[in-house]
Amino acid sequence: MLIKTILFKNNLIKKIKSKNILKTKKKFWELKKDYKEKKITLLSSFEKNYKLSYSKGLVKVLRKKKNIILVGMGGSILGAKVLYSFLKRKIKKNFFFLDNLSEKNILELNSKKFIKPAYIFISKSGNTIETVVNMNLIIQNKKNNTKIFITEKTNNAINEIANKLKAEIIEHKNFIGGRYSVMSEAGMLPAELMNLNVKKFKNLNYLINNKNFINRLISDVSCLYDLSKKNILNSIILNYDSDMKDLGYWYQQLIAESLGKKGKGFIPMVSTMPKDHHSLLQLYLDGPKNNFFTMFASRHKKKYKLSNYLIPKSIKYISKKNLETILYAQRKAMENALIKNKIPFRIFYFLKKREQELGTIFTFFVLETILLSRLMKLNPFDQPAVENVKQDTKKILLKN
Repeated sequence: MLIKTILFKNNLIKKIKSKNILKTKKKFWELKKDYKEKKITLLSSFEKNYKLSYSKGLVKVLRKKKNIILVGMGGSILGAKVLYSFLKRKIKKNFFFLDNLSEKNILELNSKKFIKPAYIFISKSGNTIETVVNMNLIIQNKKNNTKIFITEKTNNAINEIANKLKAEIIEHKNFIGGRYSVMSEAGMLPAELMNLNVKKFKNLNYLINNKNFINRLISDVSCLYDLSKKNILNSIILNYDSDMKDLGYWYQQLIAESLGKKGKGFIPMVSTMPKDHHSLLQLYLDGPKNNFFTMFASRHKKKYKLSNYLIPKSIKYISKKNLETILYAQRKAMENALIKNKIPFRIFYFLKKREQELGTIFTFFVLETILLSRLMKLNPFDQPAVENVKQDTKKILLKN
């Protein structure tokens, strides 16, 4: 287990090579030393004493709003989406996330469905074209609504718009990249508006000294590194809990943008289970052997139970079963099939879904990514190919 409420099973490779373990341990101790010496500045946002740059007064005002609309792209908004979907049973407000260019979403936002909402526009660079476009289309018809901007303290487009509107600007620290920003203002302001406990997400100081957590992290990274050496590069994320759909997409972006460089990295794909048992399972189990799987699952409340009514004799084995039992049987059958077919996999099983569990998994995957980048000799914090496409987009727009 990672912590008492998150069970972790690592079946990625049969036997970890000792040289890989030693190499990973060395990289971990280097990482820990760099962390202690404040050389990995983004990790400061994972600490309980990290000072957030918005005021409690602002939080008090925004908490009065029943409808909150977040506008951003990629990592700027994905973290907040994870908070909302993973912990939605604790959240009483309506949140809407606009994270793509879509006429349908703009029409929905401009309808009467969202009464007097607060808008939070997020862009680290302040020049994200899609965010500026969405902002422009929204503000045309929502001139009197509360608007908050989260961006860097630079001369950028979003700062210029915010100043023109005399709106409040919250600083997005320039040392925290979008995909690593969930524990910073981009994730924690929405968390506060969801009435979640911000401090409970931040467990890095404890986890980085927790022997069990560290051992799991090192064995996990060693296995992933070994798989990369064997060109087993398709990372399939099997989600057996709809509350974790956005967690899968957050993790997908984290490893894709951080490790996909210089011909290296993994190709992460999110798969919704058990729905995809009926579309992709044949390929997963009997197709090319270049995949490994990460399962997300959790304990469900046993409140949805089938009766005997309308259950034919041919499938009587499902009568009086609850939904959790059926989901467990499908996930366990998948696990057995992966073992039988000698396909590498790992499982994260959540016994509880609270701030501390979500904070732990965020921390685990961020440390995993940074460790893997050090083993692969990559910079996990840049995204040169993305920047090239942004520049080409600008050139094309200037010509038209």
